[in-house]
Amino acid sequence: TMTHAEPLVRFSGVQKTYDGEQLVVRALNLDIQRGEFLSLLGPSGSGKTTTLMMLAGFESPTSGDILLGGKQITGTPPHKRNFGMVFQNYALFPHLTVGENVAYPLTVRKVPKAEQAERVKKALDMVRLSGMADRLPTRLSGGQQQRVALARALVFNPQLVLMDEPLGALDKQLREHMQIELKELHRQLGVTFVYVTHDQGEALTMSDRVAVFNEGIIQQLADVESLYETPNNRFVAGFVGDSTVLTGTLHNQGTHQGAQAGLQLPSGQWLQGVNVNQAPQGAAVEASIRPERIVLHPPGTSTGPNTGPNTVPATVARAIYYGDHLRLMCDIGPGQAQATVKLPLTRADANPHPQPGAQVQLEFPPVSTRIYAL
Repeated sequence: TMTHAEPLVRFSGVQKTYDGEQLVVRALNLDIQRGEFLSLLGPSGSGKTTTLMMLAGFESPTSGDILLGGKQITGTPPHKRNFGMVFQNYALFPHLTVGENVAYPLTVRKVPKAEQAERVKKALDMVRLSGMADRLPTRLSGGQQQRVALARALVFNPQLVLMDEPLGALDKQLREHMQIELKELHRQLGVTFVYVTHDQGEALTMSDRVAVFNEGIIQQLADVESLYETPNNRFVAGFVGDSTVLTGTLHNQGTHQGAQAGLQLPSGQWLQGVNVNQAPQGAAVEASIRPERIVLHPPGTSTGPNTGPNTVPATVARAIYYGDHLRLMCDIGPGQAQATVKLPLTRADANPHPQPGAQVQLEFPPVSTRIYAL
C-alpha cells in the first residue's frame, strides 16, 4: 500500500563491484524523499556517480534492491524509468535545433506535435531561453547549452531529475548564477532532484539534504546546516567547509553528561570540546573547529599564557585579505597544523588587524570544538 511517508526511491543493501573484489559502493541504504533536492557529495572514486548510474539504470547493482515508489526497478531499462537526466557529457544533438533537441523526449514518447510545441516553449521559458528554439546548439555558449540540456530533461515532467556535475564546465560566476537558478527552478517545479557533485560549496548552496560519500559508504546524510555545524566524523568535518584541526590526547572531564571532554595538547594545555564518537580516555584524538568560530583576542588583551578557558597562545604567520573577510594563518606550537581564523570585515572596522608576527590568543568555544578519535 502507498503511504504518504513512503520514500520516492529506496536503496536497500545495495552493493556494486566491477571486478568481484573491490566494492565501489558497499551496503548502501538511502531513502530519497519526494520533492527534495538531494546532493551526493564526495571525492572522485567515492561511489557517488556509481550510485547515480544505478538509479538511472546504466549500471546494475551487484546485490541489493532499488525501489521506486515501493516497486523494484533493478531490472527496468533506463528509458523506461522516465527520469530526466543532465550529465556533463550528455551532449545535445548538433544537427538538431534547440527546439528539436528539447522536443526529442516528447517525440520518443509520441506526444502530438501541437502539444510538443507548447511544452517546448514552456520548457525554454523556464530556463530563460525564450526565442532560441531555431538556433543550432553549436551557436550557443556553454551555459546556454547546459540550459538546453536542462530544458530537455524537464520537458516531459519527470518525477525525478538526475544530474551529474552539470555545472562543472562553466566558469565560476556563471556557475554560481546557475546554482541559484537551479535551486529556484526546483522550488517552482517541486520535482525531486538528485545531484552529484564534488564541490562542497555547490552542495551547501543548493541542497535540502546532502549525502557525503567516501570509500563507497555514506558517511553522513543530513540537511546542510547540520552537516556544516555538526559533522559526525573526521572525514565529513574535513571535507565540508574549512576547519582548524588540533591533535592531542583525550581526557574525560565527566561534565555535561559526558559530551564535554578535555583535549590535552602536546604543550600540556587543555581544551574542552564535544566528544563526538565517544573516544575512550587517553585516546589519540583531533579536535576540529570552524575558522569563523574561533575567537581572536588581539595582543595586549591578556596577561600571561592560557588566561581564559579554552585559549591557546598563537603567532600570526600570514594574513590573507578576501574582501569580505580576513583569514589569519596562525602557528600554535610544535606538532600542530597552522590554525586558520576567519575574521569578518565590516566597513566600520576601526581596529587595526593583527599583522604577521603578532602574538595573539585564540579561544576555542567548547560547543564548537568537536573531538574525533583518530
